[in-house]
Amino acid sequence: MSRERPFLPYGRQRIAREDVEAVVAVLESDFLTTGPAVTAFERAFAAAVGAPFAVSCSSGTAALHLALAALDIPAGAVCLVPALTFAATANVVRHCGGRVVLTDVDPHTGLMRPEDLEAAIARAGGGRIAAVLPVHYAGQPVPLAEIREMAMKRGAAVIEDACHALGTRFRDGSGEAVVGDGSRADLACFSFHPVKTIACGEGGMVTTADRSLAERIRRLRNHGIERDPARFVAPDAGRDPGPWYYEVQEPGFNYRLSDIHAALGCSQLRRLDRFVAERRRLVEVYDRLLAPLAPAVRPIGRVPGARPGWHLYVVQVAFERTGTDRATVMRRLRDRGIGTQVHYVPLHFHPLFRAGNPDLRLPGAEAFYARCLSLPLFVGMSEEDVERVVRDLAAALGIRG
Repeated sequence: MSRERPFLPYGRQRIAREDVEAVVAVLESDFLTTGPAVTAFERAFAAAVGAPFAVSCSSGTAALHLALAALDIPAGAVCLVPALTFAATANVVRHCGGRVVLTDVDPHTGLMRPEDLEAAIARAGGGRIAAVLPVHYAGQPVPLAEIREMAMKRGAAVIEDACHALGTRFRDGSGEAVVGDGSRADLACFSFHPVKTIACGEGGMVTTADRSLAERIRRLRNHGIERDPARFVAPDAGRDPGPWYYEVQEPGFNYRLSDIHAALGCSQLRRLDRFVAERRRLVEVYDRLLAPLAPAVRPIGRVPGARPGWHLYVVQVAFERTGTDRATVMRRLRDRGIGTQVHYVPLHFHPLFRAGNPDLRLPGAEAFYARCLSLPLFVGMSEEDVERVVRDLAAALGIRG
């Protein structure tokens, strides 16, 4: 009797003994909430991406919210967000009182292009543009230098949604860079959800080269509380108000990361290069094994000069060519023990973002969405696992080798 094949989800964390030991060490220490493990994680993360400052928080969504809140965008100000992203990228704009204007994306890569940004700016109708939030989809980088130049001309900040792109390196006209290093954006936001490159269980990080923004984000993540006497503003605080004293200087949030989560993140971060290299290797195997399935199945387009820290392995499937549909293919694969996902339903398809602009068409995002399918990609997969996915995908599509 044949052994049942293990289920392959589209993404999964990789936990090692050293990760468990790091968490246990915190559980046996004096700190469970924000303490020395958080400080160590922030310093290690800043060094890993080459950023001057890194501030941890409770999730990737919290990171996006804190980054935007720190900019004090005026009520009703325009924030430009690609239609192909998770809802959090746009929802935080609404939470901060801004107006979401969606941009189109490249139909082959899913990435915001300068021309997509230009078209969305024109559609914004001349309102104040406060921020641009480009998304490094699947791990590939957007053309940040060009996008930042366009934003700066309009007085807008750039916040990288780098939740997919930890470990991504690229080259542009300004030289080599690492996503989140602070050289081409005001702020960058990362996620440590279990399916991401490193996991904290839940967690996020904001990186920046701006000390004042970093200090404000630290305050905002902890109820707007300031504990540094050098930054006290109350007139009656005095030169030495006492070790217990703190000031609530503005409305903030409870977005702190715990030492438990930070210990796991710090342990995982030590293996970041290994994780990124393993994901790249699996992507190369996929690319090679999928080549015979073209033109029915193709990997998404690749960004020249980029070395992605891949989060997703996304293919574009010509379902009409194979005489089937995506839902059927996904069910067939699940029956064979293979999990897939769709990243993402374009935001302008959702009721929240259709309101006020029900006739908006974004052909790049719509074309990408119609054909995209995320296949399993995670550290711990073997080449045989990739062979199995490709073989079963071909069978689910009715393609005979």
